Amino acid sequence: MGLFDFLFGNKKRKIQEFKSRGAIIVDVRSKGEYDSGAIPGSKNIPLPSISSKMKEIKKWNKPVICCCASGMRSASAAGILKSNGLEAMNGGGWFSLSKKL
Repeated sequence: MGLFDFLFGNKKRKIQEFKSRGAIIVDVRSKGEYDSGAIPGSKNIPLPSISSKMKEIKKWNKPVICCCASGMRSASAAGILKSNGLEAMNGGGWFSLSKKL
């Protein structure tokens, strides 16, 4: 297994494993960014709203895959969700994530 497969293959497997358990995709971009293109079925919760939506997210009782434009905001969102006891991962940029689903 090459370095590329090690770094990126595991992420794809983790995405598939989360998806097999009914993961919810949360797009943390602004509403305007989301409205210009997004993964069908994803939920738009802009990063500044993540903490205030925690109760709602916990009620889903599902793993969460976070995405944004490049992966920076979704990394922050996944960290916030994990620190609140949720199973979450950074899916990276929404467009590249859509190709892994």
